[in-house]
Amino acid sequence: MNDGPTRHDEAPDGVGGQGGRVRVRPREDADLPGCVHLLTEVHERDGYPLIWPERPVEWLVGSSPLAAWVALLDEMVVGHVALSHCRPGDVAPGLLRERDGGAHEGAPRPVVLGRLAVGPAARGRGAGTRLVTRAVEYARTHGLRPVLDVVDSDRSAVALYERLGWHRLGYVEQRWGADQTVTIHCYAAPD
Repeated sequence: MNDGPTRHDEAPDGVGGQGGRVRVRPREDADLPGCVHLLTEVHERDGYPLIWPERPVEWLVGSSPLAAWVALLDEMVVGHVALSHCRPGDVAPGLLRERDGGAHEGAPRPVVLGRLAVGPAARGRGAGTRLVTRAVEYARTHGLRPVLDVVDSDRSAVALYERLGWHRLGYVEQRWGADQTVTIHCYAAPD
C-alpha cells in the first residue's frame, strides 16, 4: 500500500532543537493507537473531526485506502495524513472534472487527501507541510492528482492548503445530520 521510505521521509524539516526533529514515514498498523490518541487530542483542542467517529481506527483508515503517512517527533505520532480512492459523494473530484472540462485521456486521476491532523507538539515545526508534501509527491509519481474537502471552520487547514498553492475549486453546503449544515471548501493540489 505504501512505498518505503525515501530521502524526503528522513530529511529533517529544518526545525530541530527542543523536542527533536519531525520526520515523516509511511503509516504502519502499529501506529494506529498513536494515531487515535493524536486524533483525540486534536478533536478536543480544535474540534477536528467535527463529528467524532464511532470507530476512530476505521475512520482513519477509510473505506478506500491508498496510502498514509505519520509524522513522528521523538518517535511519538504527532501527525497523520492519508490518500484514498474517490468514492461516490466526494465533491472535490467532480468539481475538478467540471473545472478541467471533464476527464480526458492522460489527465491525472483524482484521489482524495484527508485525515490530516497535527498535534500541538508538532505545530510550527513543518509537520503539516511535510505530510501534505509527501502525499502530493506520492500521488504525482503514481499519475494521480490530490483533491480535498475542508470544513470552512477549519481555518488553519484552509491557510495551510492555500499557502502550499492548492487551487480552490469551489464550495458547497452539506447537511451533516438533522440540524447541521456545514460549508465545505474543495481544493486541488497544484499542477
